[in-house]
Amino acid sequence: MAGALASGPLARDWRTPAELLLLGAIWGGSFLFMRVAAQPFGAFALVEVRLALGALILLPFLWRERAAFSPGLWPKLALIGAINSAIPFLLFAWAAQRSPAAIGAICNAMTVLFAALVAFAFFGEKIGMRRALALLVGFLGVVVLATSKAGGLSVGPAVAAGATAALLYGVGVNLVRRHLAGIPPAAAAAATLSCAALLLAPFAATHWPTGPIPAAAWGSAIAIGLLCTGYAFLLYYRLIQRIGAARAATVTYLVPLFGAAFAWMFLGEPVTPMMVIAGGLILGSVAVSQRAPRA
Repeated sequence: MAGALASGPLARDWRTPAELLLLGAIWGGSFLFMRVAAQPFGAFALVEVRLALGALILLPFLWRERAAFSPGLWPKLALIGAINSAIPFLLFAWAAQRSPAAIGAICNAMTVLFAALVAFAFFGEKIGMRRALALLVGFLGVVVLATSKAGGLSVGPAVAAGATAALLYGVGVNLVRRHLAGIPPAAAAAATLSCAALLLAPFAATHWPTGPIPAAAWGSAIAIGLLCTGYAFLLYYRLIQRIGAARAATVTYLVPLFGAAFAWMFLGEPVTPMMVIAGGLILGSVAVSQRAPRA
């Protein structure tokens, strides 16, 4: 009995950091896959594949919890699907056509800060001096990133797209908290992804590429949908249930590191000093904003 009691916490302690590391690698890899697939597919077609495959993985959870979804809930699900999935995915795919993969991965880290800002501005949550200063430092990091260059080209428009996507994620987090409370997260994710795929389908059909799509682009698109969206959502919600949302959010620190490392290893994209400075400012601000307040 004593051995069993000792092995339980040890197994959990080992599993949590391993799954956080895996999730950080998967979401970091999504920016590499977008960089490979965005140009051949175009933003609309790529995101439609991503949404459809991600929803497909999660549909069994939606079917199991279907009784929780009243007809009046579906308009809210469609709105959240557009704000939290379709539009930010499009913005990141658009940015991937115009900048290194690390740019989108760094901008993605702003989601935690934007979620706090939206909660303060629209839902009356207290933000505190420390978190307000963290927001300012994070925005300074975005400015540094936006004024930098990669390969001699300005990445300002891509940074603006990535920051806007992170802002929409922040809005989406708050909408989910307030309008989908009590609904099993995996089922809610399946519903919002399905709605987003349906909303985007007409645009994907009219913007589908006319030329042949390389096998590498198809492989990357499938990986984004099945692995980086469907499976990653399952892994993330499992972590939230086991360790709580605040600790699960620490995966935010890992995504830019993996995104930049993968792009450097597999695509030969350089990590510039300005990217390092901007990433340090943004991740530092996220770390400060996530610290528990003093009693």
